[in-house]
Amino acid sequence: MKRKPFWQNIKFKYKLTIVNENTLEEVVGLHVSKLNGLSVLLMVFTVLFAIAALIVSFTPLRNYLPGYMNSEVRKQIVDNALLADSLSRLLERQNLYVMNLQDIIRGEVRLDSVRSIDSLTVQRSEELMERTENEERFRKEFEEQEKYNLANVKAPMPVSDIIFYRPALGMLSKGFDPEGRHFGVDIAADAKESVLATLDGTVIFCGYMPGNGYVILLQHATNLVSAYKHCGSLLKSPGDKVTAGEVIALVGDRSEGEEGHPHLHFELWHRGQVLNPEQYIVF
Repeated sequence: MKRKPFWQNIKFKYKLTIVNENTLEEVVGLHVSKLNGLSVLLMVFTVLFAIAALIVSFTPLRNYLPGYMNSEVRKQIVDNALLADSLSRLLERQNLYVMNLQDIIRGEVRLDSVRSIDSLTVQRSEELMERTENEERFRKEFEEQEKYNLANVKAPMPVSDIIFYRPALGMLSKGFDPEGRHFGVDIAADAKESVLATLDGTVIFCGYMPGNGYVILLQHATNLVSAYKHCGSLLKSPGDKVTAGEVIALVGDRSEGEEGHPHLHFELWHRGQVLNPEQYIVF
């Protein structure tokens, strides 16, 4: 028996009949083929896929898929992390405060020296870090030797009371090293990770710099300037006003220079003098 060609076989129509059992009368007659069945099946899968895509696109379910986290959820995660850091610092200060209250009760701290919680905390910190005579002599000798050393960068503390936003999520891969001309910190982050403004400010520079990739500079109050280097995309323009924690750029796919892995290089300057970001931000 000769087999029918494939196309003729798939288009061959069959009659589907529904018959009344009592009268043997044909109630419904339907002519269908294999091609019709495949078409209906494909249409059903298409509709189901479209419904699933709409649900993922326009409902919060998309936040549970890798790579689909929106900026609001990302900002909330960053805010929660910063809040946890602040609570940890507050708890530490409260512990120091309690310890100083105990010293006051025992008479080891004079009442006229107590002005605020901050003074108590500073006093307790200094007591815990008392220098021995040898340490004091070594410190004076070292300061005398370094007095005329131009490579010595002394970071002033004019902004110790300001709360800084962490510029990016990630591990600290390289610390502050002014003697090695590394005037900032490197934060190892995923490519396309959000870069956040550390404080309220104004964008004063956006552009490409050889060796540093795309760079964005922000001018803040109290003559502070923050620099974000090795960015992949810049989301702001010169003159734009930004708020603390606002996304201003994205981390690049790769970084120029010696380190090839994606990371953000962050610097903090005050009146032309470089500051150590690790003294102001918990990374």
